Amino acid sequence: MDGTPRPPPTPEEEEDPVTPPPPSRTLTTVVHAAFFLLLGSSVARFLLRHPGEPRTPWIIALSITLALLYVLGPTTARATGKAKTTATATATGKAEPTPRHLTWLALVVTTWVVLVVLAPSFAWCAVPLFYTALRTLPPRAAVVLVALLTAFVVAAQLKLATAFDPNLLLAPPAVAALATAVFVHMERQTQAQRTLIDDLIRTRRELAATERREGTLAERQRLSMEIHDTLAQNLSSQQMLLQAAERTWDAEPATARAHVRTATDIAARGLAEARRLVHDLAPSELADGVPLTEALRGLDAGPEVTVRFHLEGAPVPLPARTQSALLRIAQGALANVREHSGARTAALTLSFLGDQVVLDIADDGRGFPAPATASAAPAPGRSDRGHGLPAMRARVRQLGGTLTVESTPSEGTVLSAALPLTPSPTALESPR
Repeated sequence: MDGTPRPPPTPEEEEDPVTPPPPSRTLTTVVHAAFFLLLGSSVARFLLRHPGEPRTPWIIALSITLALLYVLGPTTARATGKAKTTATATATGKAEPTPRHLTWLALVVTTWVVLVVLAPSFAWCAVPLFYTALRTLPPRAAVVLVALLTAFVVAAQLKLATAFDPNLLLAPPAVAALATAVFVHMERQTQAQRTLIDDLIRTRRELAATERREGTLAERQRLSMEIHDTLAQNLSSQQMLLQAAERTWDAEPATARAHVRTATDIAARGLAEARRLVHDLAPSELADGVPLTEALRGLDAGPEVTVRFHLEGAPVPLPARTQSALLRIAQGALANVREHSGARTAALTLSFLGDQVVLDIADDGRGFPAPATASAAPAPGRSDRGHGLPAMRARVRQLGGTLTVESTPSEGTVLSAALPLTPSPTALESPR
């Protein structure tokens, strides 16, 4: 979709493939019960109508054999379930029958045929065998076997009849056709359900992969903003201070030492921030319950810029995400003031306005001709500084707020971030 490589399937997905649902347990139970009921009634009918005949032991022996063979069906079916499926079997959702299973089915059908030849009253035991054939064989082979079984049933019924009866000729094919149609319809429904389940599982996996990718990208963006607003800005300040100290080392040693001490303090704060990022990625300035107002009051923009903090309105408790975003925006804005504006003073104003909290950062620097936007091209010499305002906009957007920048050449810049005190549902769903 977006060109990002899809993650490999999890071990659970590899080891738990989608398997076709087993036949209805109720239907299977009914078919088995019907087979033994028809077999038992056929034996009883034969014994009542043909007592003491020489073929009676054979009929009883074949009936017992047929019953035992039928009971062995589930064992053979389990062996079939372990067989390797072919492409056709996968498409139809039916495992390819093994030679063992085919042999079992052949023995059942052969025993039944012999029984029907010796005693035509056993013909109706074929009805449950229709289901067995349709469940075991591929569709075409199953239909052929059902047709053969039906022909034996018709022949047996005509043999038992004392006169020609059209029902005996038409009823068995009608029953066979009905049983086959019902079974085929159920198989198609099962296949449709199987296809739907496969689609749902595949869609779920694709959605999970997409969510993982989006979560990873969002977390990367958040980390990049955290690093830019803290470690990168601290390193930039240290570089400027150390360069200033190097320029004044011989002429003004006291000033140079002051620059070095300030750089040392910034390095200590950067180290604490790095440890905090590793620990829980929360601003170190807000650790141990430090209020946002105190954290903002303690910010600076270097030795050449005077920073003043103002509080307007009655402070109210803010969510941790809101406090962190406001602090990071203030840090990023003051870093821009220090590096790009040439300002001498900057003012931080935190205002609680009932339904929102607003942070204004104003400076008396050189300003710029047009409002900065996330897509604006960087100014000359600032090609590596284009992440500040986009990062601020991203933070504000995640919390459902707005960020505005107003600037006029030679008259300074005002950056304003307004965040709602009650986050919108979209903001609640945004990643940290």
